[in-house]
Amino acid sequence: MSEAIQGISLRQSLQETVLAGLIALVVFGPVVGVVLEGYQFQLEPMRVALLVAVVMAGRLLFSLFLQTTQGKTLLRNLAGADDGVYVREPGYRSRLRWILPLLLVAAFIFPLLSSKYLLTVAILGLIYVLLGLGLNIVVGLAGLLDLGYVAFYAIGAYGLALGYQYLGLGFWSMLPLAALMAAVAGALLGFPVLRMHGDYLAIVTLGFGEIIRLVLNNWLDFTGGPNGVSVPSPTFLGLEFGRRAREGGVPFHEFFNLSYNPNMKFIFIYTVLVLVVMLVLFIKYRLTRMPIGRAWEALREDEIACRAMGLNHVLVKLSAFMLGASTAGIAGVFFASYQGFVNPTSFTFFESALILAIVVLGGMGSTLGVVLAAFVLTVAPELLRSFAEYRVLLFGMLMVLMMIWRPRGLVRTSRVGVPLRKGVRHE
Repeated sequence: MSEAIQGISLRQSLQETVLAGLIALVVFGPVVGVVLEGYQFQLEPMRVALLVAVVMAGRLLFSLFLQTTQGKTLLRNLAGADDGVYVREPGYRSRLRWILPLLLVAAFIFPLLSSKYLLTVAILGLIYVLLGLGLNIVVGLAGLLDLGYVAFYAIGAYGLALGYQYLGLGFWSMLPLAALMAAVAGALLGFPVLRMHGDYLAIVTLGFGEIIRLVLNNWLDFTGGPNGVSVPSPTFLGLEFGRRAREGGVPFHEFFNLSYNPNMKFIFIYTVLVLVVMLVLFIKYRLTRMPIGRAWEALREDEIACRAMGLNHVLVKLSAFMLGASTAGIAGVFFASYQGFVNPTSFTFFESALILAIVVLGGMGSTLGVVLAAFVLTVAPELLRSFAEYRVLLFGMLMVLMMIWRPRGLVRTSRVGVPLRKGVRHE
């Protein structure tokens, strides 16, 4: 076995197979091999043995394939596919300009043909698109690791709930106010941590997110604590979407002489959400091509060089924190309207980790990648719902495989090259 047979090392393949089997035993043993039944447990060694055998067989075949000519070619292609930012030819125009109009038409037709369940999944996916786009500014473009991003999400959601309860503010009033409130909170968070980097910044932002959650949980007189706060349904020009309006109000379907549709509220939220996502995408697209967007990327690559060029790193960091936070505030308003109820359990660290996973999985700085990843991470758990016992395990395995084969995310960041000026020689 020590000698290679036609360029294939059996010893190396067997070593990798045994290692994969040990890892599979450690991972699957406690999860699959132990079945809880009340206060008792039952061992299932055959299930563990079967899974370990499948992993070892797959690893052996895969290792042998990678040592062939085709496998080595595949490895070279994968290794070279994610090197840095991809620079396209000057004057390149994306094919998305033909696809986007079709997607928009499909997006507006979708609620008319879908069930309530699919509509709510789409709304949740669009909310996470907003959250991913906001955090992509902070993490993907400016390079500032924020683990407390869910705090701005909570500010937007509770802003609508408490604004209605104490001030009588509705959905439309709170959309801009929630963005402003979250932006102010982003500035308050960003200013004290201007000198922090990497892990230290992550720890501080994580603490900020937990502080907001604990305040919402413990301030019983104001926020309702663990019991939460109810949120009113949105209205359109003062028209309500219920079967019967409150005293003095007029239902939407009666005003327009339509038959009552119980999904009308979700159709309305979905439609407004699509328009807001389009607006945020356009604003982000323009910002990344303006001096502020270039300043974010310069800050991400090398802060010392950024400051040496005369850029005000204080304003650059604060602008990233504030714009990212304002997007999360808007997403919080939509989430509160969609749920009809908010409480602190919706704004845990897991939510921040999920939003960060969207940014990393989609590709740091990539707008299209974040949009795709948001829907993947929202729809995938729903598709895996039939595998209730192993859904989180399968979800984690998919994430690990994704990071191995596409370390820069689903869609790599690309830039259109700048044409050379006349008189400049290209060597």
